[in-house]
Amino acid sequence: MSSVGIMSHPQSYEILLVPEHEADTRTPDPDTALRSAVVEATGDMGESGYPRYTGEGVEADIDPATHTVEALLVDGTEIDYGLTVRIAEHIGGRPEEDGPGAPGTDAPTG
Repeated sequence: MSSVGIMSHPQSYEILLVPEHEADTRTPDPDTALRSAVVEATGDMGESGYPRYTGEGVEADIDPATHTVEALLVDGTEIDYGLTVRIAEHIGGRPEEDGPGAPGTDAPTG
């Protein structure tokens, strides 16, 4: 893995793991997600070529331009079919309310 030079991408995201049928809604409530985790930028590039984020048992490669999760492991394994991931950008430890990626970006996996 190569190190990311100057990190101009978000430093953290909240990842919400939700059933695929709930992905049709605008933004699932973090309290109703099957699992949620705040992931922090590691400064490394993931195998997908995008910045790597880790935290709370979750590893994600996230495209900072589109806020799309390009690779995801939860507790070291891929997620099951029928689940999808949504993300909300964190700025200063708080979810961003306006702007790209807020209030969540649908990012199907698998």
